[in-house]
Formats: sequence, structure tokens, C-alpha cells
Amino acid sequence: RSPLFSQERAPTSVAYAENQSMFLDSLVGDAAWRVRYAKNRAGEPIPWELHEAELRATHPYAVLSLRAMLAVPYFEKRLYELPEDQVTAANIQALADQVELEVCGGPSPRPMLSVPHLISDEASCYYHGYVLAEMSVHQTRKHFFDTLGSIVDRPEVGATLAEKYWNPGNSEMFLDLVEGLTGSPLTGNAWIEALSKPVEALVTEEKEEYDKAAQAEAQAEAEAEAAATSVTAEEVNLNMHVLIKDGDQTTADSDELGSFLATCQHFEDYIKKRYHN
Repeated sequence: RSPLFSQERAPTSVAYAENQSMFLDSLVGDAAWRVRYAKNRAGEPIPWELHEAELRATHPYAVLSLRAMLAVPYFEKRLYELPEDQVTAANIQALADQVELEVCGGPSPRPMLSVPHLISDEASCYYHGYVLAEMSVHQTRKHFFDTLGSIVDRPEVGATLAEKYWNPGNSEMFLDLVEGLTGSPLTGNAWIEALSKPVEALVTEEKEEYDKAAQAEAQAEAEAEAAATSVTAEEVNLNMHVLIKDGDQTTADSDELGSFLATCQHFEDYIKKRYHN
């Protein structure tokens, strides 16, 4: 828990560091998250048709990303097992090609030896940490879906992550942290299950999540609007004269506008007009 543990150096493991960031990365691909937060300047969420098109275009090939990820640590293992007299440029290139053939089924769009970790001293022999982290992300997501039914905008998710993953820091081993949160030892089962899901089943599930999130968003906006209209100027009386300026220009004056809330609204309108139009 020391500040010295908050780093990408020992004793912090790559799997532990990436588990946290990759979990948050996973949210931006969820239909529920996109409805709430992926909006244009007019405040409109990403259309369902666009999200569906992405699912249909990418999900059937998601396993290729898994294979490409696995290929790197397999290559590193075999590279460092080579006898000293066989470590030549030609042999290394041939080994990279052979591992890609065995794991990926052929040459990868991202050539093996273009992966920078392989030639960086501080990053060599740790790429397997990304694989472990991705396994933990899928297992953690499955746990939350099984226990809560959803992830986006659920305060329980953040509280559980803080308690089980973030607060312990390096006082616990990565595998123990994952088991402590999910209740099961780390496996690739949840990842494989996600990859194996038929496209139509995934589209159906995501459409349900999209519609639920859209309904929740509409309800939240209605409640916020009702709450805003219920607050009167007298309820926010700062007992002061508020001037809001943009350089030398006065954009809002509470004395002229009559109340603090009216001043806020005037300034908000000014910002929208200047920067969003």
C-alpha cells in the first residue's frame, strides 16, 4: 500500500496493473455505456444501428486478437530456451514465423517482431501479463453480470473493485485478488465463453442492454429536470454579487439577472453558443 507500490515496476505485476485499466477499457465497448456516455455535441447517443454494425463486423474475428496476444509469450518462451549457439537473426525470424503459424494459423497482420516489448529490456518477458489481465477482466465482468445483472452506473461495482482490487495493492498476490473478488480461481473460461457466443445471441443481449440504458437515461434526465425546476432562487442564495467574465467581457451578472441560478443558466447558454455552435 506504500506509494512505492503504485508503479509499473516490481513488486507491481503487469497482470495487476493491466487488470484495472483493461477492465475500464472494456466498458467503452458496452452498449449500456455508449448510450449513457458516447454522445455527439447535440447530446444524442450513438445509434443502435452503428453499435450493431460493429458487433457483426468484429465479433466473429475477436478470437484472432486472443491468438495474437498468446503468440507473443509463446515466442518469448521458445526464444529464451534456444541454446546460445542458435541465437542468430535468421533463427529468431524463423522462430517468430513458426510460432505465428502454430498459434495464429499464419502470418499476423502485426508481425511478431514488431511488438516493441520483445526488444525493450524493461518490457521483455512480461507480455503474458496482458493475457492474465484479460482473463481476469472477463472473469470479473462475468461475476458482476451474474451477481448484479449489469455493470454500467452501478455504485456497487466501484465499491467492490476498490475493496477487492485497488485497496490491497501489492499486499496480496494477483491470483488471490481475482479469486477473492470473483470467488473462483483465475481461468480462461469466461473469455472463451464470450468469444464462443453466437453473433445473433450477442446482438440480442446488447440490444436489450441498449434499450434498458436508454430508458434509464431518459428517466435520469427527467428526474434531473424536475429537480432543477423545483429549486428556487431563494434556495441558492449566496448573499453576494456574482460576476462571470470572459476576459474583459461580462458574460453574466447576478444583480442584472436577478438570482444565482439565473446567472448560472445565462453562463451555460453563453458557453453553448460560443463553443458548440
